[in-house]
Amino acid sequence: MLLLALDTATPAVTVALHDGTHVIASSTQVDARRHGELLLPAVDRVLDSAGLALDAVTDIAVGIGPGPYTGLRVGLMTADTFGLALGVPVHGVCTLDALAYEADVERGPFVVATDARRKEVYWARYADSRTRLSDPAVDRPADIADQVSHLPAVGAGALLYPDTFPKAHEPQHVSAAALASLAAERLAAGEELPAPRPLYLRRPDAQVPKNYKVVTPQ
Repeated sequence: MLLLALDTATPAVTVALHDGTHVIASSTQVDARRHGELLLPAVDRVLDSAGLALDAVTDIAVGIGPGPYTGLRVGLMTADTFGLALGVPVHGVCTLDALAYEADVERGPFVVATDARRKEVYWARYADSRTRLSDPAVDRPADIADQVSHLPAVGAGALLYPDTFPKAHEPQHVSAAALASLAAERLAAGEELPAPRPLYLRRPDAQVPKNYKVVTPQ
């Protein structure tokens, strides 16, 4: 196996290669506005570091969010394109799951929360680093304080709202190294990973205006 993993669901543009046993190369840059610009050079950099070509890849794993629309779709479209070009399977991994895995918490419960903007967070509860207890959700921190304030938490969303997440700590953003390791572990166990389809959880900011007037001929 040579698994190429990538995630753009958070401000981190992150890529890694996994050989089925361990991570052999990785790259992470944090820039919320440059996902499209940074992702492909990061893939090239990781492949060069490993001394491998793209056609050596046998599997692709991609973070499916939840995440903001613009950033998230960069990673998903890139993964789909690579999968089609190489004829290899593309596996989805919940970004919150990968962040929980990176947190390496043996015993919970704990919370993973990323920044959803609009003064909201994407979040889920976990029993341990490999076991999610709730579906990913998007909420205002104050609305979930009674559910999460007593629990340890990781992620940029938790660190951004200390009143709701007083026990928040690193890691802040997901890494493709953790995502690759989690995907490889689940594939080796025979688990079926989700389809590489986005978890948006809410509508994108850009929408067709109401009372839109059609000007093209009918």
